Amino acid sequence: MQVATSTFSRSILGFAVLVLALGLLRPDGTAAQSQAFPHGTVRLIAENSGVQAAHNFTLALQFSLEDGWHTYWVNPGDSGEPPRVTWALPSGITAGPIEWPAPEKLGSSSIVDYGYRRDVTLLVPLHAAATLPAQRPLTLSADVRVLVCKDVCIPGKTQVKLTLPVTAQSPALDQAERGLFASARARLPHTAPGNWKFAARENKDSFVLSVRIGKRVAQAYFYPLEESQIQNAAPQPIVPDAAGFALTLRKSDQLAKPVARLKGVLILSGDKAFLLDVPVSSSGKGV
Repeated sequence: MQVATSTFSRSILGFAVLVLALGLLRPDGTAAQSQAFPHGTVRLIAENSGVQAAHNFTLALQFSLEDGWHTYWVNPGDSGEPPRVTWALPSGITAGPIEWPAPEKLGSSSIVDYGYRRDVTLLVPLHAAATLPAQRPLTLSADVRVLVCKDVCIPGKTQVKLTLPVTAQSPALDQAERGLFASARARLPHTAPGNWKFAARENKDSFVLSVRIGKRVAQAYFYPLEESQIQNAAPQPIVPDAAGFALTLRKSDQLAKPVARLKGVLILSGDKAFLLDVPVSSSGKGV
């Protein structure tokens, strides 16, 4: 009987180790949430093992799609829609806007969308009020709606939850997810260096974006933050010079109001992404 009990105990221990290795349980004991929707899953993840009152913290929504499927950026382009997240948060917890990774161009020669293939992680900054009682667990919940497309588009919805303790001291980083958060931040567009100069000029049928960075740039692509400002499928001709370049953006046929500022993401040389917010001038005088 002693031998049987010992064998049973070792079996249980081995199973527990296997579960931890597969990531089904987190080291702090809270469940790693992963919920399915058509052709994909979404998981809610915390960067730290707890929440400290009067401090900011970050959560991530990790979307994993089947091969060939994609979802959308905040501006989906000519079709589609971005993931929609509705939070249900405890009193004293507030969520900021989603931090969107730089998108990629999807679609055909006539219809162009902006989005993500396979996997994408959306970071969400949150703030904890000073009044949160220490040690009381917090349950953070979100309803997620997502549109995934391949040859057809299919809407999906699900709910993810995560429970974290409120700690008196600064909570430790979750080492198991450290790489995921680092990779997600690496995909975010950067603030442009302070010595770069931008100007945007409006012509009858186009906008001309001039960028001066002190060196020649041969490749650039602009993703507009606002829908229906430019023709997404139109080429973006670039004219490089020794100090930068000029990029021509054809106006959208659906442009319904004057564009005061060009906002979006500028991709240089294929992989370097920068946030852009430039006033538009009809006289050619930019800032």
